Formats: sequence, C-alpha cells, structure tokens
Amino acid sequence: MPIDSNSNPVKTEAKSSVKPVKAKRPERLKKRRLSKSDINVVNQPMLKRALGGTVVGNTMEWYDVGVYGYLVATMGAVFLSDAADNVQVLFSFGVFAVTFVARPLGGVVFGYLGDKIGRQKVLATTLIMMAASTFAIGLLPGYATIGWWAPVLLVLMKLIQGFSTGGEYAGATTFVSEYAPDKRRGFFASFLDMGSYLGFAIGAAMVSVMQLTLGASTMQEWGWRIPFLIAGPLGAIAIYFRLKIEESPQFQATLDAQESSSKEAQANDEVAAKGPLGIVMAYWRQMIVAILLVAAANTAGYALTSYMPTYLTESKGYDPVHGTLLTLPVLVIMAICIPLTGRLSDRIGRRPVLWIGAGSTILFAFPAFMLIGIGEIWSTLAGLALIAFPVTFYVANLASALPALFPTPSRYGGMGIAYNFAVAIFGGTTPFIIQGLMELLHTDMTPAYYLIATSIIGAVAIFFLRESAGRPLPGSMPSVDTEQEAIELVAGQDDNPNLDLNEMPFDETYEPATPPEGIPTVRA
Repeated sequence: MPIDSNSNPVKTEAKSSVKPVKAKRPERLKKRRLSKSDINVVNQPMLKRALGGTVVGNTMEWYDVGVYGYLVATMGAVFLSDAADNVQVLFSFGVFAVTFVARPLGGVVFGYLGDKIGRQKVLATTLIMMAASTFAIGLLPGYATIGWWAPVLLVLMKLIQGFSTGGEYAGATTFVSEYAPDKRRGFFASFLDMGSYLGFAIGAAMVSVMQLTLGASTMQEWGWRIPFLIAGPLGAIAIYFRLKIEESPQFQATLDAQESSSKEAQANDEVAAKGPLGIVMAYWRQMIVAILLVAAANTAGYALTSYMPTYLTESKGYDPVHGTLLTLPVLVIMAICIPLTGRLSDRIGRRPVLWIGAGSTILFAFPAFMLIGIGEIWSTLAGLALIAFPVTFYVANLASALPALFPTPSRYGGMGIAYNFAVAIFGGTTPFIIQGLMELLHTDMTPAYYLIATSIIGAVAIFFLRESAGRPLPGSMPSVDTEQEAIELVAGQDDNPNLDLNEMPFDETYEPATPPEGIPTVRA
C-alpha cells in the first residue's frame, strides 16, 4: 500500500469505468408546421356557384325591404285605413320594425343549427320561409275587408320574414367568408351587400314604375300586391340556385376533424356544444365589437334606403314617386362601388376602410341634410350621395370583418346573435326612431344628429377590432387561390406576419419518448 511522507497509508480507490446512460427524454409536442396538405386551395367553379347562390338570397331579402319601404304610405292606408295619415305612417314603420324584432330569435335558432348541421341546409330553409312569407303578404285582405285582422296578419307575416331573415345574412356572410381565399375575402364577401342594395333598388324601381303607370288610387286598391306576389317565382329561382351549392370547405374540415386532439379545436367545439349562451359567454368581447359596428353601419344604411323616401315626401314636399326615384340612381351607383371598397379592404385592411366609413358619416351628415334642405333636385341628389358614401365603406366590409371575429364551430351562431340583435335595436328601428324624434324635436336636422351619434359609437368599436385582412379565419387553415400560392405559403410560413400557427387547428402530435439504452454498469 502506498505510504505518504508521514508514513500514513494512503487509501486508493479502484479505478472504475461507468458507462454513461442517457436519461429518458419525455414526450414533447412537435413544433407546428404547415404542409401543403394543410392548405385549402379554393375550387374556383364551386366558389362562383356558392357566391351566386348566396347573393340571390340576399337580393331577395332586400327586394322585400325595398318594396315595403317604398310602399309605406300605401300599406298604412290599406291595413289601417281608419287612422290619421301620420298614424298610418308610424304604423307602417312600426310593422317594418317588427320584422327586426323577430330577427334575433331567428339568428339564435338558425345560427345554432348552422353550426350543427351545416350552413347550406339552413340557408336553403331561410330562403324558402322568406320567399313564402313575402308572397303571402300579397294575398292578404285589407282593413276594409276584415278589420283588425288585416294588420294582425300583416304583422304575423312580417314576423315570419324577420325570423327567417335572422338566419339569412349571418349565414350568407359566414358561408362566403369560409369559401373565399384569405387574400380576396373582402372582395368576394362584399358582393353580398352589392346584391342587397341592388335588390332594394329593384324593389324600389318596380314600385316606382307601378306608381307612375297605375296611379295612387289603383295602387291602393290592388296594385300594391303585385311586387309581393312576384316574390314567389323570384324566390323559386333563388331556392333552385341555393340548393345547388355545396357545404363550405371550412365547415366540412371542422366536421372531418372532430376527432382531432388539438386543444384549440376541442375548446372551440366545447363552446359550440353549449349553444348560444356558451357562445355569448366565450366571445362577449367580440359580440360587443360586432354589435356596435353593425349599429353604426345599419343606422346609416337604413336611413338611406328605408327612411329617405318618406323624409323627402313628408318633410321636403316631394311627391311619393319623386321621393322614390331620386334615391334609385344613388343606390345603383353605391351598389356598383361596394365590391371596389371590398377589394380596397383586402389591400389596406378592414380597419382603415371602416374608419373611412365612420369618419365620413360624422363629417358629411350635416352637409348632406343641409343640401337636401335646399329642395332642388341637384342638391337632393348631392345630399343623398353624401349619405351613400360612408355606407359604401361600412357595409362592404362587415361581411368579411364580422365572421372573422369567431372560430369556425361557433361562427354562424356568433354572427346570428351579434348581427341580428344589433339590427333589431338600431337598424330596422332607424326609420321609426328618426320619425318619432322628428315629431318630438321639430327639426329637419334630426337624422343628422342620429347618424353622427351612432357613428361615434362605431368608431370606438373599430378601435378594438382585430385586423383580419389576408389572414386565415379563426379556427381554420389558410385558404388560397392556387396550388402555387400554397407552395409559396408553406415555404415562407416563418416570415409571414399574417400566419399565426398557434391559432390553427393542427392535430396534436408528439415526439416519442427516447427508450433507455441499457442499465448502468460499474467495472472495477
């Protein structure tokens, strides 16, 4: 044994050899990466068919709004003939508002069904109900024939219209947004509102032509029925086109991935399974933003379409025919421009375009009604154009901005609740509220005050709106126009600011744990 300098033995340890052992690496989540198979390449013929099938329904909806809006004085005289003229007008506007009272219930019911059984089936149902109730109005007897039953039946038909319409716009915007490629969603979705205002213009033009050819007495006697009865064959054509479209690819992908282990997908499905209350509780912030935006946009929109003919007639001395005709060219030009502002939102973003809508409403409201107050045709057209300008920037973007607030499993339901509650409170009641305020305040500038107030509220909502232009819808994979675009998107996914892989419904896959590589041994 070795001895040190102090003669003490030194204890030595045997030299040992230990084979290092790798610790077992635990399972871990693989990094999320897009592959080409994850990306939806839009089927262009199917997109066009889907767009056409939804636009015809939206056109049908607003055709009825146009017809009724331009027959307000006549409908009051037919269904409440014993009342004073101002009471008849308020009654007609009240019946118009009743339609929107039923919309929230329709939005809740059809929104829930649309998220459960599919968008296409529900949209076909809403269109059938809408066309049938509009046609039935044309068959109703008047007050002179059945007394108080006449206004009761009219209200009933308008309630059915409102119930079905509650699922129409929310479903149509959801459907087209899910079909459209991410980079052109604003453009394609804006065609829905182009169809809306064209439908309104068609209904208004038909009423105007009949008023010119038949005269007021004939219109009140039986002519008012014709525009409503025409809704029957028009509705049948629209239903045919709608039945030809297929389910949206984003919703179909959600059905196919219901067994997915993705935490985000499971959470979204759980929210949708709780129904309307679960959607409101989970997405109440998005709901508030949507409601305020719809309030601002639809107040301006319904002021232009449904209230202005009466305003021009009752306050500015125009006869009913000219009150109708003066708004028609403005509506047609506005409808043509709506896809242009939709395309603009794809380039510069939804929020900037909506800012233009809110800001121009606030700036132009007073000048618009001052021009209308001059009483000349040129000044009236100029005033109407100043009202139409912000509406063009508002409505062209709601169809693409609002669906992007909600994930796919709850999108129809979220849209149905938010949009229809807002329209019921602010949109459809606009003519009634403004007319009532006019009677109370006795100033022709009342509509301007109301538009400014609602657009200030809308501007606050835009501040909290999340930009969605060019980005995949929440809970959905990216959607592109071509195979080449899909390849480029995969290659550049790390540097693309419009892609957030953490928000996409990937299947959760894990790297396996590393197996042990043996038992440690010690050799002396």
